[in-house]
This record gives sequence, structure tokens and C-alpha cells, in this order.
Amino acid sequence: MAAPAAPLSGRATERLGDLLLKEGLLTKETLAKALQEQNNNPGQRLGLTVVKMGLIPETDVVRMLARQYRMPAVDLSRFEVDTRLLKLIPAELASKHTVLPLKRDGRQLTVAIADPTAMSVVDDLKFITRYDIVPVLAGEYSMRAAIEKHYEANEIHMQSLLQDIADEDDVEVIENQEDTTDVNVLAAQVDEAPVVKLINAILVDAVTKGASDIHFECFEHELRVRYRIDGALVEVMKPPMKMRAALISRFKIMASLNIAERRVPQDGRIKLKVGKKVIDFRVSTLPTLFGEKVVLRILDKGNLTLELEKFGIEPRAERELMEAISNPYGMVLVTGPTGSGKTTTLYSALSKINTGDTNIMTAEDPVEYNLYGINQVLVRNEIGMTFAAALKAFLRQDPNVIMVGEIRDLETGGIAIKAALTGHMVMSTLHTNSAPETITRLLDMGLESFNVASALNLILAQRLVRRICPKCKYKYTPDVAELTGAKVKSTTTLRELRFTEEALGNAKAKASPEAAPHLTNLSLDTTIGELPFFKGHGCDACGGTGLKGRQGLYEVMFMTPTLKKLVMTNSDVQTLRDSAVSEGMLTLRMDGWLKVLKGVTTLDQVIRETAS
Repeated sequence: MAAPAAPLSGRATERLGDLLLKEGLLTKETLAKALQEQNNNPGQRLGLTVVKMGLIPETDVVRMLARQYRMPAVDLSRFEVDTRLLKLIPAELASKHTVLPLKRDGRQLTVAIADPTAMSVVDDLKFITRYDIVPVLAGEYSMRAAIEKHYEANEIHMQSLLQDIADEDDVEVIENQEDTTDVNVLAAQVDEAPVVKLINAILVDAVTKGASDIHFECFEHELRVRYRIDGALVEVMKPPMKMRAALISRFKIMASLNIAERRVPQDGRIKLKVGKKVIDFRVSTLPTLFGEKVVLRILDKGNLTLELEKFGIEPRAERELMEAISNPYGMVLVTGPTGSGKTTTLYSALSKINTGDTNIMTAEDPVEYNLYGINQVLVRNEIGMTFAAALKAFLRQDPNVIMVGEIRDLETGGIAIKAALTGHMVMSTLHTNSAPETITRLLDMGLESFNVASALNLILAQRLVRRICPKCKYKYTPDVAELTGAKVKSTTTLRELRFTEEALGNAKAKASPEAAPHLTNLSLDTTIGELPFFKGHGCDACGGTGLKGRQGLYEVMFMTPTLKKLVMTNSDVQTLRDSAVSEGMLTLRMDGWLKVLKGVTTLDQVIRETAS
């Protein structure tokens, strides 16, 4: 990266607001709002203000500033920071002046800066680092996120969590712990205030941020804590290595696990009261090369939504699902990978039929949420309480509806099929990629095709995609590469994608406010090039990602007489899929396209989670 032709000594000839107005990126009204917001936040630059408000992409602001100050610019989202250089600039200085070292070339150090007028900062950096500084311009919003990721994630964020905790030098824990660590010493250490407060702070912080999982990971020279938020893992802090054994053992004691056993995986639960809410954490430990990895699944009943329509299931698919589960007997299967919301879908279905005259029994591993009026049984393989054993016991308990957490083998599948054929409604899950492939999976287990055809009422495959942040959503035109990734062209019509008039009608009716005006003339002959596409700029509300919350994609295959005949003749997956689509089924990719049409999610999310 070359040095700037006219570095920071140049003065701007025009104000940034005037440039954005001239380029048509802001209107007079939006500029006035941005200036008002800037006045409410003294010291905040206009560029950061318009990005935080989601008015324009940060790349446009950087382009304007680069032109204004005749400086080279860099897109941090496409730049890999050399973490070895971070020690050259102290965290406090990087955070205060919004600067970040990017790369070193001989005696030259390339540093990203957010303020192109900060000549004194460049001089300070030259003095501190003893390198010749090559400043390049970067967006202030991205800079702050990068500094938090590389500096503050470990130092500043941890300080905010541990503000009441004593200095870590006062914490006496075992260094370089091995399996020979004295258990009595360790048990005493895990009750010390710093360890207890740090673990409690992590748990409360994860719940506050809406995380679904907490990952505590051990590496050779560092620890790492990450949260899974809206399906994506985000690093939040790196605790001191000297606290490793005590932190892991604290998790295990809270979950009633054996702290002396570090060679095999263990599972447990933690119940924590956060404010007025009681949160359950499902804890799993796994021995790794440099210590045990601990993963906590957060089960917050307050966030449990049992209304499928809120997850975005299409009206026809919901009608077919309700018809299938309302039958007095038969089988409904929900498929998808781990974390795709299968259990939530089953709970939603059960809540619809949970009435006073129905005996509902479930076998789960583990029981994720307690539901009133439903008899829930915890599967415990170590004592012989398997899914198959629970199913056999259920049939002697006069059930109307049986829910089995997962069909894993021929024995469980066989009992479930027989229960469905003898007057019971059976619900369960499988791990398959699509609804038609579920048939093949059942037959591969060894189940008879005529029993499968007779028992099955419906198969639902699902995925979760991330929603576009409503605060910073904007319309854009996808490039050729993005369309190629979706295996379509700009001239491809919706008819060629095998959509129905009913599906398009619902897309018009349920579209987001931003997308609705563009769908007025939507028809089966509309081409991909005529469709509206949306994504997010990135703002405070979504943490700069442009995505916030999650949305379900559903593939519902209702077992019609035609499909049952195909199952009995052992038809292949493609034949089953083609027949189901011809009868109105939306595949996962088709349902994803509908969500793109409605302005709910991005094309990139749909491509990532579904197959064509």
C-alpha cells in the first residue's frame, strides 16, 4: 500500500455534509436529521453519525472523505489485521484516537485512522512506535468495531464485566494445570470471589445480549469466550490463562458435574435467576488438547415463541401442518440440522393441541423447556431409559399424542411407526437435509416402505436464516456473482423457479414496508432482475452486521395419495421432490426466495442455508 500523495496536511475544500448532499447520498431532510443527532452527541463526527443512523453505507462516507482529503482508503472488512502489530500501539491510545496498525513493511507501519485531520496523532504514533507512519483512511464505525474486537474484547470489555473483582494478581490459581491438579485445592479456588463473579458476569452478559450459546474454549496460550448471537459466533473476551482450571471447575460445580474427571465428556444443567427471570443453561464439557471446552446452551423460556406464524411459515404450509397434527393418528416428522429450531416447531405444534381432553407425553434428550399440561420424560441412556424404552412405556400410559425427541435407530423408528398405525399421533425429529430425503433415511434404517407410507402424515424440513436489521435496511442490486451463486440469471422468471400464484399473493400481502411498493406488479413472469433486494448498512442496533434476529425457512411435504404411492414403490428422492413441488410444496430454496422478495432476509443468507 503506497504512501498518500498528499497526506494529512491538506485541508478540506468542502464540508462532508455538502459533499454527501451533492452526490445525492443524503437529502436536505436527512442531512438536517443527521446534524441534529450530531448536536445531541458532542464530539461525534458527521460520518459516524450518518452510519450509526443507517442512512448510508460506511463505504460511501469513506469514499467521500478519501476524495476530500486526497488520502488512500481501506475497507477493514476485507483486511486481515496482523495481531502481532497490536502491541506497537497501546489499547488506550488506539481506543482514544481511533487508530489501528494494519501492516509493517521494513521501517514503514501502515496505520488506519478515522480522523483525516489528526496530524498530531500521527506524530505521536511515530514517536511511540519508532516507525515511519503511513496513514490510510478507514470508516470510524468499522474502526471502533475492529478496535473492540482486537483490543477491547479482551481488555476493556473484561474490565467492565469485572469492575468489582479484585486485581487478578491476588487470585491464586494453579498455573499450567494438568490432570494431577489436587481436587481439594481446586474446589476451594472455585469459590473465590473473582472466579464466582467472572462466571456470573459472563452468564448474565450473555442473557442480556440475547445469546443462544456460550463457548468457553482452551488453547495453548489463551482462553476464549464466545457467544452465539442470531446464529453467528462473536468473541467477547479472553480471560487470564492462570484462571483456566478454576473457571472450568466452577462451571462444572454449578452444573453438578465431577470436577475430578477431565478425560470424558459430561453433561449437566445450571439454573440461574437473572433479575426476575429464571434461566436454564444446558452444560456440556469436552476434553480437548489444552483443557476442557465448555459449551452452555441458554434456555430462556421468556424468549420461547410458540406461534409459528411469527417465524414466517407460509399460510398454506401452516394449514397443512395443523391438519396433519389434528389427525387422531399418524406421524409428523420435523427435520433439519442441530440448532435449526426443530424442538421449537414441535413445541409449537404441541401447544396447539394441548387441551384438557388430550394426554400428551414426550421423551426428550434433554428436556429443553417445561410445558404445562404435557408429561415430559428425560431420556437417560446410561440407566437404560432410551427413546425406545420410553416409547414402550408410553404405550401403557393411555396416550393420545406422543413426541419422541429423535428417531435414531431401527428400534425407535419401528415402535414409533407401530404407535402411529395403532391410533396414536406421533411426532419426532430426524437429521436429514430435506423433506423428501427423510423418506430415504427411514427406509435405510430398515423400516418397511408400506408402513412408512401408511403412517406418515407430513414431513417438515426447516432452516434458520438471519433477518435484515430494520434500522439500517436499504435496497440494492445484486451483482452477477451473487446471482450465479444462487444459480439464477437476471432474466430468470419466477415461473421458471416453479412458484405458484398463491405463494406470490402471500408475498405481496406479507412484504415488509420497504419491499411492498416494489411488488405491486409482481407476477409469475417477473424476472429476477426486476425484483427488489435488500441488505443492512450496519448500525448500532445490529452491532454493525446489518442483520438482527432470525427467520425460519420451511419445506412442508404433505403426504398426499400420490406421494404415498411413490413411497410404496421406493421412488428416488428427485421423483418425490418433483411430485411434491407439482402439488404445491415450496422447497427450502423457494421459501428462501419468498423471504428475499418480502425484504425479510438477504440472498446471501438463503444461498448459505439452502440447496438449489
